[in-house]
Amino acid sequence: MNSRGVTREKEKMILVSFHVPRSYVETLDDLVKMGLYPSRSEAIRAALRELLSKYSDMAK
Repeated sequence: MNSRGVTREKEKMILVSFHVPRSYVETLDDLVKMGLYPSRSEAIRAALRELLSKYSDMAK
């Protein structure tokens, strides 16, 4: 895994469904419209990578 949390081989994705406030979705859509992320899913994956990287030592 590199510093951005990307593995050399494509890791299989699983579907995770959860509820978030409408304002979160609107903000995600704004980030996508600004071109910062190609999709809501990628923005959420980036946020999860950052969170998991921050707390990875505690999770083991």
